Amino acid sequence: MTTQLEEARSGNITPAMQAAAGTESVPPEDIRRAVAQGHAVIPANIGGHSSLHKVVGRAFLTKINANIGLSPDISSGETELMKAETAASAGADFIMDLSVGPNVSDMRRSILEACGLPMGTVPIYEAFARVGNDMDKLDGTVLLSVIRDQAREGVDFMTLHAGILREHIPLATKRLLGIASRGGSILAEWMDRHGSENPLYLLWDEVLDVCYEHDVTVSLGDGLRPGCLADASDEAQFAELEVLGTLVTRCRDRGVQVMVEGPGHIPFDQIEENMLRERRVCDDAPFYVLGPVVTDIAPGYDHITSCIGATAAAYHGASLLCYVTPAEHLALPSVEDVRTGVVAYRIAAHAADIAKGVPGARDADDEMAMARIGFDWERQFRLALDGETARARYEESRAASSDGSPDHCSMCGKDFCAVRATQRLKVTA
Repeated sequence: MTTQLEEARSGNITPAMQAAAGTESVPPEDIRRAVAQGHAVIPANIGGHSSLHKVVGRAFLTKINANIGLSPDISSGETELMKAETAASAGADFIMDLSVGPNVSDMRRSILEACGLPMGTVPIYEAFARVGNDMDKLDGTVLLSVIRDQAREGVDFMTLHAGILREHIPLATKRLLGIASRGGSILAEWMDRHGSENPLYLLWDEVLDVCYEHDVTVSLGDGLRPGCLADASDEAQFAELEVLGTLVTRCRDRGVQVMVEGPGHIPFDQIEENMLRERRVCDDAPFYVLGPVVTDIAPGYDHITSCIGATAAAYHGASLLCYVTPAEHLALPSVEDVRTGVVAYRIAAHAADIAKGVPGARDADDEMAMARIGFDWERQFRLALDGETARARYEESRAASSDGSPDHCSMCGKDFCAVRATQRLKVTA
């Protein structure tokens, strides 16, 4: 068995690379070369359930990940499965199951079988749940067992917080908000209590053996990502990033695909610096970022505050955007929150792809302009990122309008329509 990385290095174009090229408007060889360099990954477990193969890399279309998962306080398997299906129908490229609590493996298997998208997990969550949330019972053996089980089930990529080390904990305690990552906080507390190094870091070779066997893509988690603007770009964050750079090299040496996860809260003026630093430290491994959120004072609207940062991040080098929903910092997202988050992030990603000049990225925008000129509403709805909402808003307005003519909308009306006026102009070029 060989991984996508090894096949690419051998000059072979795999079916997954061919499939990914079909959605990118680029030759398959471009994808093979980027994967061989480690500058792109195709999360595709050899025993996986998904037949959809997406390439993640700076040179290609920016991808969207949607998080779902059981909460210990409120949620059900049926609701979370509905969220996964909603995310897929809204246009997400990947799904991550962040379920916590008992029976999370049942939830994961249901999503794997029903959703169809490539799927990621955070194994430390299930490992902690398996020992009854008892820090004294958690150890490397349990973690390896969970990683192995999830890989066998078909998980395509895993967030592994192997870069947060014991020496980093004092740096994190100086922060205003401390450690915002759930996985990072579990491991930090474990290291502090046991006086030992991060078990994922110590067992990294064994972890890579499992990932290699199943071609699971490693997503190096940023356990010290800033959780507020005051902690952005600090010593703790960048100390962990240096470790992640060494782990990228170890993954590639083992033939394992790897991407790197990035910060959550960053002032807008620091985004470019963060993206460029990751590219330098991690040798241009695909960067997977949460937002970033550019202000801390808009709860209820963090899908907007984060999309502002997400477009900038993607323009400056991020490859995969993890969505943020309107429920961020407040509650477990609802089904509608998931749909809203995916659509918002598709807008952010698309705006960045246009600015980067990704081949074909602006084609639909130019088609939309032609449809507007011709008052072709059906074509506009087909081209829209969320045509269902666009149609509903248009039809609601038409129903309330005194003029039902389809050659203008109710914003300006017939007499003040700029498009109609332009069409009446007699001047020729």
